[in-house]
Amino acid sequence: MKKIDQIDRHILQILQSDGRTPYTEIAHQLGVSEGTIRSRIARLLQDGVFEFVIQTNPEKLGVHVQAIIGLTTKLGMQKQVAEQLCKLDEVRFIGAFSGKHDLIIRAWFYDNDELITFVNERLSQIEGIVAADVSLELKQYKDSFSFVRDDEVAIS
Repeated sequence: MKKIDQIDRHILQILQSDGRTPYTEIAHQLGVSEGTIRSRIARLLQDGVFEFVIQTNPEKLGVHVQAIIGLTTKLGMQKQVAEQLCKLDEVRFIGAFSGKHDLIIRAWFYDNDELITFVNERLSQIEGIVAADVSLELKQYKDSFSFVRDDEVAIS
């Protein structure tokens, strides 16, 4: 993998702002050729630096409840529990953590009844889960997928 330079970081920042920005516009903004932009984006995609995805708004799709659920697992069963959780459509994120919980998941539901059913019927059936600590999101202040900071792309 080739090292990521300032031009690559600028490209990523522009695409993170609006993934539909035409290559010609990116080239104009950065003062390079469209071919340079095309080849760099192709390389970044090939190297797995980023991928194009569509981020939907859950509220607009009728998904109104987001829960962060901390799970305590039976000793030695963390990986098996995580593998079972990966199969559940409601679960959008699973991570192993140090601290109070062995696994933390982020899951989305249409309503509170669906969340209750998920916890009492789906999670309870997964062998190795000892306890679940459910927290509901009340208000979201920030949800960013950007890992390119403004101070990393300062124009010299």
